[in-house]
Amino acid sequence: MSEIDDTQPNATVPPKEIKKRTSFWLTTLVLLLILVIGILFGYQNGLGDRRKAASVVLDQQLQEQFQMGVKAMENGLYQVALKNFQFILQNDPGYPGAEDKLVEVLLKLSLSPTSGPTITPMFTATPDTRSTDTIFSSVQTAIAGKDWGAVLSALDALRKADPTYKTVLVDGMYYIALMQQGENKIANADCKAINLEGGIYDLALAERFGPLDNYAQGLREWARLYITGASFWDIDWKQAVYYFDQLYLNTPYLMDSSCMNAQQRYRYAAIKYADSLVASGDVCGAKQYYDAAMQIANKDNPVVVPTATYVWEQCEKGNQPTPRPVVKTETSIPTPTIDQTITPTSTSALIPIP
Repeated sequence: MSEIDDTQPNATVPPKEIKKRTSFWLTTLVLLLILVIGILFGYQNGLGDRRKAASVVLDQQLQEQFQMGVKAMENGLYQVALKNFQFILQNDPGYPGAEDKLVEVLLKLSLSPTSGPTITPMFTATPDTRSTDTIFSSVQTAIAGKDWGAVLSALDALRKADPTYKTVLVDGMYYIALMQQGENKIANADCKAINLEGGIYDLALAERFGPLDNYAQGLREWARLYITGASFWDIDWKQAVYYFDQLYLNTPYLMDSSCMNAQQRYRYAAIKYADSLVASGDVCGAKQYYDAAMQIANKDNPVVVPTATYVWEQCEKGNQPTPRPVVKTETSIPTPTIDQTITPTSTSALIPIP
């Protein structure tokens, strides 16, 4: 029996055959992988091309709508122009010139008599519109004078008297007045008139009537950041530095009714935080904040120089001295009073750093 087994052919596959089979399957797998990658790459390219094409089409539509709106205004078709510019702002709030044209057409509409005959049913008394017309006239006067508070008061009275009175036009006036008033409350030449919280609220109301442009959106976000930073004033200097550092780099002259702008707040908070680090013995940690504060010109910088110099010398020597009382460096600068109308509750989405 063993002799018969010895004469049978060996069933073991030769190594060369195994290598051929492995190479075949490996090549097949690589080809399939390349094919899949090619399909995915082609799909992504196609998707990107479609998006680009859609963007090009939208840009062409917005350009056409803008040109049509301008022509409609030139021909006195203000209602048509109003729809053109509203369409543009709904699709691209930052489209150049669209908001200005919208304001212009709203003013034209407010100063133009309603076109078209008024049909009065037989045996029906003509409604007395003298009161609403008088209110609307006051709205026109307030818009011409850019008295946005008076515009909003008159519009509220108009809506109360007749909710259906020139609805589209009144909505547009609300939008413009609320946005202008909100911007003025946040960025005002008279710092005592600044009300960041009120400005944020007005812009939120304006957003109900139409999309905010990039300028208004930016003002709102920076105002929220300022309010959050101010909420840590005299409580947590590290957090105050964190928030006002962002404002100092982007909107250094934004301020609240304390008349202390973001740049000044950053400098003051950086010095206070550096003082606390020196008191805890971390002179090298304090050094960078003194350096940053001294980069901002201020008449009281010489008062800070002795402490900053001491910190610089100790850090260069590699010394970490025993915590000691720090000389008060800001005796001539009173702690600013934060606007009592500002509360940090509206900025809960901003998470303080740990």
